[in-house]
Amino acid sequence: MNAQTTPRVRRAALAFIFVTVLIDVLAFGVIIPVLPHLIEDFVGGDTANAAYWVGVFGTVFAGIQFVTSPIQGALSDRFGRRPVILLSCLGLGLDFVFMALANTLPWLLVGRIISGITSASFTTANAYVADVTPPEKRAKSYGMIGAAFGLGFIVGPLLGGWLGDVHLRLPFWFAAGLALLNFCYGLFVLPESLPPEKRTRKFDWSHANPLGSLVLLKRYPQVFGLAAVVFIANLAHYVYPSIFVLFADYQYQWGPREVGWVLAAVGVCSVIVQAGLVGRIVHAIGERRALLLGLACGMLGFGIYGFADSGWIFLIGLPISAIWGLAAPSTQALITRQVGPEVQGRIQGALMSLVSMAGIIGPGIFAGSFGWFIGPKTPVHLPGAPFLIAALLLGSAIAIAWRYARETPPGEPPCASP
Repeated sequence: MNAQTTPRVRRAALAFIFVTVLIDVLAFGVIIPVLPHLIEDFVGGDTANAAYWVGVFGTVFAGIQFVTSPIQGALSDRFGRRPVILLSCLGLGLDFVFMALANTLPWLLVGRIISGITSASFTTANAYVADVTPPEKRAKSYGMIGAAFGLGFIVGPLLGGWLGDVHLRLPFWFAAGLALLNFCYGLFVLPESLPPEKRTRKFDWSHANPLGSLVLLKRYPQVFGLAAVVFIANLAHYVYPSIFVLFADYQYQWGPREVGWVLAAVGVCSVIVQAGLVGRIVHAIGERRALLLGLACGMLGFGIYGFADSGWIFLIGLPISAIWGLAAPSTQALITRQVGPEVQGRIQGALMSLVSMAGIIGPGIFAGSFGWFIGPKTPVHLPGAPFLIAALLLGSAIAIAWRYARETPPGEPPCASP
């Protein structure tokens, strides 16, 4: 299957990828509300110590993905997308069972490491979309994948909180069931998207490691520039998981219920933009302008958050920053236009490594700056400083995108693989 297949076959394949990503995000989202509490139980109820270990878990997970994402992408280029996605779903399901049964903190951490290794479907799903979608429709298709993320993060945490009230281990069993169900579904439904003649002839270790994958990006100058945009945008995005809950409590006295509703509103806005607006806006103004518009709205939204001294002002920024959702699918579409199908997996793996690198760096930057600007030694009391830092990051991403985002004319072939 490739971009020239019939529209009906393409729609069926994209529907499966949408469901795959949705179920995987649901599985991860379901454990978000309970994993910190399970860690807290393992450390004897010491909240401060639990917070330290939650940070360790997050950093280790991002570090493992940084290393393994290029390997997953290279494997999909060599052996096809289908086996990598299926093994990912199977491994993720078995790992959730392992975590549900873990009876010590080290074993739980081992399970989290395995989750980082097996969560290949996100990398390979992006390559799959590039295989089965014509270049002019990729931004819309990536928008649907983004909508699956948004929907999963609306339903997952709410469902996980409800199941966690019954028993802390129940969300892990539920997540395992979802992932294994996804494996069975894909085993009988998912077609291969990369034909043998378009696969790499051998598995290349030089491009299957993080540094080698970044060298591969550098061989495509425009892709390298857009990859920098991907890294900076994801680095800015880590302001949310790093400080939002603490910021909302400190600045607006929002408890878990209020925070939950705000996160649900963020998810709803994201789904509206990704599923309803990306295709229309990209069709109207093109991928380059959609990318720049999305980044500009994200920067404006972060600026509002940074200076919002009351909750209602913060909420005004939600729909504005949601338009930032135009940027990711537009960037993916521009990148996939520049490379052939034989390297899509490795390119997507390299991009996921950059996302993981942002996950390693971001929490320290934003949590550290939040603590500094509310602490006794700060020269100016500014709780929203991390959001302003994120706004500056997106400003630099706009400058880079202005330089490197170039739309390929219809019919122009992608760059030859190096």
